Amino acid sequence: MRWTRSLIPTLKEEPAEAEAISHTLMLRAGLVRQLAAGIYVYLPLGQRVMDKVNGIIREEMNRIGGQEITMPILHPAELWQQTGRWTAIGEEMFRLQDRGKRQMCLGMTHEEVIAWLAAREIRSYRDLPQIWYQIQTKLRDEARPKSGILRTREFLMKDSYSLDRDEKGLERNYELHKEAYGRIVTRCGLSCHVVESDPGMMGGATAHEFMAPSEAGEDEVALCERCHYSANVEMAISRPRSPVFPEWPLEEIATPDARTIEEVCRFLNIDPALTIKSLLLVNCDGPLLALLRGDQRLHERKLARVTGEVRPAHRDEVVASLGAEPGSIGPVGVKLPIIADESLREGRYVVGANKSGFHLRGIVPGIHFQPRWADIHQTKSGDGCPHCEGSLSIERVIEVGNIFKLGTKYSTPLKAMYLNEAGEERPIVMGSYGIGPARIAAAAIEQHHDELGIVWPPAIAPFQLHLLPVNVRDQKLVELAEAIYTQLTRERIEVLYDDRDERPGVKFKDADLLGLPLRMTVGTRALKEGMVDLKIRKAGEEVQVPLSEAVARAHTILSHLSD
Repeated sequence: MRWTRSLIPTLKEEPAEAEAISHTLMLRAGLVRQLAAGIYVYLPLGQRVMDKVNGIIREEMNRIGGQEITMPILHPAELWQQTGRWTAIGEEMFRLQDRGKRQMCLGMTHEEVIAWLAAREIRSYRDLPQIWYQIQTKLRDEARPKSGILRTREFLMKDSYSLDRDEKGLERNYELHKEAYGRIVTRCGLSCHVVESDPGMMGGATAHEFMAPSEAGEDEVALCERCHYSANVEMAISRPRSPVFPEWPLEEIATPDARTIEEVCRFLNIDPALTIKSLLLVNCDGPLLALLRGDQRLHERKLARVTGEVRPAHRDEVVASLGAEPGSIGPVGVKLPIIADESLREGRYVVGANKSGFHLRGIVPGIHFQPRWADIHQTKSGDGCPHCEGSLSIERVIEVGNIFKLGTKYSTPLKAMYLNEAGEERPIVMGSYGIGPARIAAAAIEQHHDELGIVWPPAIAPFQLHLLPVNVRDQKLVELAEAIYTQLTRERIEVLYDDRDERPGVKFKDADLLGLPLRMTVGTRALKEGMVDLKIRKAGEEVQVPLSEAVARAHTILSHLSD
């Protein structure tokens, strides 16, 4: 590709609207342009990166027996209504009506369509197992699109679906996908954690996520270096530190003007871990009380798995339910449902007395009140690992892929059945597996960049080599660069040929910004001494090689970089 015939609109300045490093560098390197909030145009270099990622994905999916199909983006509402997700999914789904006033939606995911297809094409156990996949556009009406292509309203997704006779077959295909995803992210140059996750709206019993460490990530994972336990914080189990519990007698104590945990602890001169934080929340059944240690934070997703979706109670609801102002409420004598965090099973605590300006000291959960126990606290750095004596660390990550064991959640309502060996009708057992090509590209930039620009992993770089003649007004230099360009392309090396009439400094800065694995500079030394410069972008290492060896050396270096 010759630069003068290409669309590569690099930018010198950092765009004001960019948030993540990947967003900034993709805009500056001319990979993408934003059409609207969360909607992007992929320019030629960006498209080449996406094609490279998609090529790796296809190879690995085909390797495990996947068959590529293409499903529509526009779905009839009836499919989603049959599975219950039409009403379960909120405003994130794009909904519309066709000219016949039939309800339709734009696909966020394709479980319903796959189950519909399987119901018509799978008849017998002999037709199973199957793996069907696609690389297709998805649409989600994100409330807050941000961080460039990391959180968008329109995005590309590789989603695959396994169809099996039973749970044993599902487990086999689940492991095949887990291994395939591991190879995909490794080949794309990413470091990733594979963590337990919440199935969420997808449903099913088991789910894992592929998380690329990055400060730009919106997710957090808990990790144990000792036993390699890993989980999304939404699922992570931890052992909070154990405080030393005093042998307090049960008594009511005055705590004037102490409403928050911090104020109570300062007034009583005690560790926040010796207090119980009482939160009045409201779900579809009415108010309930959630209890945590005073040094912990509630994880709302964990609580929602126990109680359904909740919201904080308003002040008047607190007073009406407990007879006290916020800041003095507690679980003793309460008739409401109580959900207590598992860490409260032992110890004596200070709690609100449901009486303004007073607290109770010496309260023992399970004796002075009877809760329902659940893990509802948010794991934090320093908490104990649930599986060993190690401690957990929290790391910010980008989710690039996820896998789900769906079971029969979709096959049963959509009547995707097969006949077993005995001629009995059974529901097909399904798995769902998604991976985001754009997220892989953005995560690669987040993990591989420096102060000068992108440092592309070789497998997904838009080109392998940046050919840079320093002065295109010198005819002899141009003739030499053209000859090298011809040789490189003949050797099937992907070359970006910077044939612009620009100052050398501009070209070098753009070369560093674009971050191709290898740069070949053809300057005056090439004419006078027969030498060209080769620079490896990642290492910053630069070597001079004879013209006669330049193409061969480039080939060797690129081969080593790709290993």
